[in-house]
Amino acid sequence: MKGHFDRVLLVIAGILVLFGFFMLASAFLGPTAQKAETFWNALLRQIIIGLVGGGTLLFIASRIPYQFWKKISLPLFLLTFFLTILVFFPIGIEHGGARRWISLGILTLQPSEFLKFGFLIYFSAWLASRKEEVSSFKFGLFPFLIMIAFVGVLLVMEPNISTLLVIAFTSLSLFYIAGGRFKQIAAIVFIGAILLVAVVLLYPNSYLKNRITVFLNPEHDPQGISYQLNQSLIAFGSGGLFGKGFGMSIQKFNYLPEPTGDSIFAVIGEEFGFLGTSGLIGLFLLFLYRGLLVASRAPDNFGRLLGSGIAILIISQSFMNMAAMTGVFPLTGLPLLFISQGGSALALTLAEVGVLLNISKYQQIK
Repeated sequence: MKGHFDRVLLVIAGILVLFGFFMLASAFLGPTAQKAETFWNALLRQIIIGLVGGGTLLFIASRIPYQFWKKISLPLFLLTFFLTILVFFPIGIEHGGARRWISLGILTLQPSEFLKFGFLIYFSAWLASRKEEVSSFKFGLFPFLIMIAFVGVLLVMEPNISTLLVIAFTSLSLFYIAGGRFKQIAAIVFIGAILLVAVVLLYPNSYLKNRITVFLNPEHDPQGISYQLNQSLIAFGSGGLFGKGFGMSIQKFNYLPEPTGDSIFAVIGEEFGFLGTSGLIGLFLLFLYRGLLVASRAPDNFGRLLGSGIAILIISQSFMNMAAMTGVFPLTGLPLLFISQGGSALALTLAEVGVLLNISKYQQIK
C-alpha cells in the first residue's frame, strides 16, 4: 500500500545539502579570493545546477514508482556506459592525467557518476531476478564477475580506479544481501587485490602507484605527490577540537589543492574541528541507517536491493573521500557527496535520494 515518504530521510539529506552549500561558499573564498565576480559565478552555478536542478530531480524521482527503473534498467545502463565512452572522444577533457569529463558547452559532466547509478539499477534488477540462483557459480558468481569486468575495463582505461572501487564495494554488498556466500565475496576481494598489485607493477610510474606510495609514506616528497595529503593533515591539526570558526580556514588560500572539491573535508576540519567532522560523519551514518531501514521494509526484492544500493553507494563514496583526506585510505579524487563542488554530481545524488524516498512510500512496517 502506498503511503507517505520517509520525512526523516528527507530532513537528513536536506541538512547535508544546506551544510554543504555554506561550506562550499566558505571554501570558494580560497581559489576566488582575488576575484569577487568569479566567487559569485561559481556559487550561482552550484545553486542553479545543484540545488535547483537537484531539487527538481528529487521531486520528480520521488514520484516515479521505483518499479519503473526495473523496466528500463538495461537500456539505462547501456546509455550510461556509452556516455562514459565519450570521454575518449574530442569532447573529453583530460585533467591530472585522467580523462573523466566531457564538455557540453556551458556544462561539464563526469559520465562515470551516471554510470554508477545506471549500473546500480541494472545490477539490482538482475539480482532480483536471480533469487536462489545468486549463490551458484554458473548463474550467480560468474555473470557477476563478467559485469564487473565489463565496467572495470572502461574505468581502468580512463583511469578512474576510485569510481571502480565504489562500484565494486556497492556491488559486493548487494551480492551478499541477495544471497551470495561470504567465501565468494572473499575470493572476489582476493582476486581484485591481485589485479590491483599487477597494475601497479606493470605501470610503475602510474598515478595509482604514487597514491599508494603517499598512503604508505605520507612524508615522501612533501612538496610533490604527498603535498595534498600533507596540507590536508595540517588543516585538521590546525582545526583542533573545536575548529577556527566558519569561514576562518587558512589552508584554503593557495595551500590546500582543490579546497572546493575532494579536499573540502579538510576545510571543514579546520573550521569546525574534530567535533564538527565527527558530527558530519554521524549525519552520514544516520543517512545510511535510515536508507537501509527503508530498504528493509520494501515490499519486494528489487526495492530492497535498490534502496540498499543507493544508501551504500552514497555513503561508501563519502567515506572514501573522508578517509583519504585523513590518510586512512589512499587519495581517490572522489568528491564528498552533498558538499563538494559539482552541480551535476549534487543533482544526481539528490535524484538518487528521490528514488529512495519513493521506495519509502511503499514501506511495509510491521
